[in-house]
Amino acid sequence: MTSAGNLRLGVNIDHVATVRNARGGEYPDPVRAAKLAEEAGADGITAHLREDRRHISDRDIDGLMAALSVPLNFEMAATEEMQEIALRHRPHAVCIVPEKREEKTTEGGLEVAREENRLAHFIAPLRDAGCRVSIFIAADRRQIEAAHRIGAQVIELHTGAYCDAHAEGRTGDRDRELAALREMSAYAHSLGLEVHAGHGLTYDTVQPVAAFPEVMELNIGHFIIGEAIFRGLQPAIAEMRRLMDDARGEEARSAG
Repeated sequence: MTSAGNLRLGVNIDHVATVRNARGGEYPDPVRAAKLAEEAGADGITAHLREDRRHISDRDIDGLMAALSVPLNFEMAATEEMQEIALRHRPHAVCIVPEKREEKTTEGGLEVAREENRLAHFIAPLRDAGCRVSIFIAADRRQIEAAHRIGAQVIELHTGAYCDAHAEGRTGDRDRELAALREMSAYAHSLGLEVHAGHGLTYDTVQPVAAFPEVMELNIGHFIIGEAIFRGLQPAIAEMRRLMDDARGEEARSAG
């Protein structure tokens, strides 16, 4: 049984860069935010270097690699340019995500099953370089099986549909999405994949997902950065950590 202490929190600092880029210049600095997140108890830092560089920049990645003492989870599209950047830096982990220029944020999971051969060849050099390869996918058996076949070590389940349904008061849809996440977390774990989850999680939605014993890491960004406006970054992270650990501890007590 996974214990409370084993549930990691990865803090995504993309939207610190979004605020900086709204005015240009150097402030606020995502690297400074990452270091504060470390001090607040983050187990890792996530940053998505998008093709259009709308938030995180190449320079930010340089700075994060130099400054961090916790692992960097480098989110990237499956493009030759991003592969070259990842191979140059060799971060602890790379998470392959779908990416469209017109989207506001990542809209869904990667379609692995349709691109199995290409993605298998794409991730092989990353694995050979020592990066842990994660695939961001929907809670779908077909995609999980494909991710396993291509050699990914980790999957990150997209929690956005669950969070959207909760926010919109669609309780039936919310419960169905949560049940799918629970079932597919257990299935992926049974295949030997490490299970992560993220996208859209808030104080109101994190605990049911944190309670899944197979989930080893939650990656949360936009909500934490937004909440930091009101609480400060370190208190916002500390509250998320408290909720996660309380949920995992309650799950462990119930199982015991």
